[in-house]
Amino acid sequence: MIIVMSPTSTKENLEKVEQKITRAGLKYHLSEGDERTIVGVIGDKKIIAGLQMNSLDGVEKTVRITEKYKLVSREFKPEDTVIDVGGVKIGAGHLTVMAGPCAVESMEQLMEAAECVKKYGAEFLRGGAFKPRTSPYDFQGLAEEGLKMLREAADKTGLKVVTEIVNINDVELITKYADMIQIGARNMQNFRLLKEVGRGTKPVMLKRGLAATIDEWLNAAEYIMNEGNPNVILCERGIRTYETYTRNTFDISAIAAIKHLSHLPIIADPSHGTGKWRFVRPMAFASIAAGADGLIMEMHPNPAKALSDGPQSLTPESYYEVMRGVKKLAKFMQDEKIEPMDI
Repeated sequence: MIIVMSPTSTKENLEKVEQKITRAGLKYHLSEGDERTIVGVIGDKKIIAGLQMNSLDGVEKTVRITEKYKLVSREFKPEDTVIDVGGVKIGAGHLTVMAGPCAVESMEQLMEAAECVKKYGAEFLRGGAFKPRTSPYDFQGLAEEGLKMLREAADKTGLKVVTEIVNINDVELITKYADMIQIGARNMQNFRLLKEVGRGTKPVMLKRGLAATIDEWLNAAEYIMNEGNPNVILCERGIRTYETYTRNTFDISAIAAIKHLSHLPIIADPSHGTGKWRFVRPMAFASIAAGADGLIMEMHPNPAKALSDGPQSLTPESYYEVMRGVKKLAKFMQDEKIEPMDI
């Protein structure tokens, strides 16, 4: 249930609403907009069903939320959420780009990548220190040594760090070095991990699972927010279908769907979405046109020598071309006041 407070409601009105919810043994979350305050009620469905709130002063109306997810729902919070990562804003018109190699291989490789990432306008350095690979014989990452390299390269270039966590026991370690934690597709429904990162405040980017529905993806995000961490960003990275020409089927429609269903920011990953570097640019453009709040892309100083995901990694030159086009497209849409869709 969400309770919509009247624009003329007072602080005392809101306190009485909060008290009634608490006395019923339920939890609540506040969403305060410019004109209205919305109270989201969470807990036992039977108790919520019997909760009579319309008679209280200051209550404009109550609305029943039909979906299983509540906190991530746009019904609960109509305004777009903006996540602030150390001064870098994600969401609500702020175009955010994250780029870098799939895996941290060496300090030399990472610094070359970081300087290029920064030069052409990205705000985040991405790179894997722990790599969950399909084959046990593939490169698995440099672990903490890789995290140290990421932090050093980012600090030297003025970038933020986003990197993947694969083990619940590494939450404290990753938090020490990263500005934002990435939960990859394979761990989208690792519920213990979701709960653990939800108990902290570090921003979390949740990638869509390999074959997850949008409903499953949003419910996974709900696990994080239900533990108390509101700093969640979603990431569309393609899903597995019958198509084999591309690595995954990049679901552009999911970007629009998330904008309609949720207030959370959404980042697009055209590198994993296609698995082919030459398709990254058109899919990056399409993502921005569809309403994505930003991009995460793989860029390697020398993709032919990459230890991981070379075929989908941009060269510095092709990365520049993507960034040049993305910036122009975003500026055009902003200047012309083009909204991708009616939310």
